[in-house]
Amino acid sequence: MTTTLTPQDTPVPSPALDAADAPDAAEAAGAAQVAAAVEGAADAARGWRRTSPGDRAAALREAAAQVRAHADDLAGALCDTTGKLLRDARGSALVAAELLDEAAVTGLGATGRTLAGGSGALDWVRAEPRGVVAVLTPWNDPYPAAAGLLAAALVTGNTVVHKPSERSLEPGLQLARLVAGCLPDGVLQLLSGDGAVGALLVQDPRVDVVAHVGSSATGAWIRQQCAARGAKAIVENGGKDALLVDAGVDPRWAAEQIAIGAFTNAGQLCTSVERVYLHEAVADAVLEELVRVAEELRPGDPRAPETTLCRLVDERQLHVVEQQVESALEAGASALTGARRLDLPGAWYAPTVLTGCRPGMAVMDEETFGPVAPVMRVPSWQEALWEADSGRYGLAATVLTADPQHAMEAVEVLDVGTVKVNAVFGGAPGGSADPRRASGQGRGYGPDLLGELTQLKAVHWEPVSSELRDG
Repeated sequence: MTTTLTPQDTPVPSPALDAADAPDAAEAAGAAQVAAAVEGAADAARGWRRTSPGDRAAALREAAAQVRAHADDLAGALCDTTGKLLRDARGSALVAAELLDEAAVTGLGATGRTLAGGSGALDWVRAEPRGVVAVLTPWNDPYPAAAGLLAAALVTGNTVVHKPSERSLEPGLQLARLVAGCLPDGVLQLLSGDGAVGALLVQDPRVDVVAHVGSSATGAWIRQQCAARGAKAIVENGGKDALLVDAGVDPRWAAEQIAIGAFTNAGQLCTSVERVYLHEAVADAVLEELVRVAEELRPGDPRAPETTLCRLVDERQLHVVEQQVESALEAGASALTGARRLDLPGAWYAPTVLTGCRPGMAVMDEETFGPVAPVMRVPSWQEALWEADSGRYGLAATVLTADPQHAMEAVEVLDVGTVKVNAVFGGAPGGSADPRRASGQGRGYGPDLLGELTQLKAVHWEPVSSELRDG
């Protein structure tokens, strides 16, 4: 039901994608394979776009059922590949199934609108699929990222060429094969490879949309390439998410929220907490509790229920974390705990709490993607807002406050796609967000994403007059 392309001996180099997306040229597919995948998707598009919305939705519901049935296998593959805790990996697989089901429902909603035209005429606007969508997804939480984009593209009548990250290739392919098995031949094409394969897809003139979740450097390049040839780019890229702690909050609760945001999946989530601004009035108490929580985390076998800290994906990511922490310490920051490798097989780093951080340090300005909570003390709520709104990213932010006015001020001021008040993770189904600035562009998920993957056509229809018809 799908075409899985395997590497050729001679990869095509990528001059523009960043190194994090192209670690192993031996895994990159060749240009002919990429072209064949795009051609297959383009051929399948003619039939898939004419498939009824109900039948497309039914295929996604079947795919969701398949993902649920294989949730344990998917969890094991992700756990073994990236080190993600097994229970979290299974949760990610179940979220993917929920996203497939959600798209099956929202995809049956309004697909256009009628217009108030002249008497005797018909006017309406119809939503049509854009064509071939290239879906490029990350390694850190690949199941929800892929399922959301695949479902939105497929339910709106597009065909897809999907390349999961080579750093979590087998889990990505396992999920995609389950979805592809519920679809007609050619509708979902799979590619295995590195950033060079992604570059070929982005530059192929037959690809109408590029949907990318990954690094900001790659996302910026994708936007440039798509703009140059008139394709649409939907990119959700990195963030440097801030968490603000107001005066008057419970220190223990605040510390637990910070720890969840900074240390879950070893900080390897796009919406991980990567900057913390503590009001001076509660800073000491929060830091004391945060150190306690960090030191209680237990590294170990990700399949064991007692394990609460996972490893980093690989040595390369560990090197990034080490460099940023060492640089901060050299610039005057202090480590209250952590700031070291763990003596375990693999890429392990201790949960780290840094104080004395300030703008200009890499841990405050650049993506870390590791179990690090860099903290800056601030004298007021207004100062916290100002600092949190600085920088070049605009993905999400969290505010912890008992003051409704402060909460509403944060919602108004923070130039990010998502503001979370008093909960570092969470949100109702059906939401959406526009990542801003260096964090991307376009609706990242939810029903609004369906609109990104369709294009509108206005129709004006006047009947032929009886005189002309009879003449």
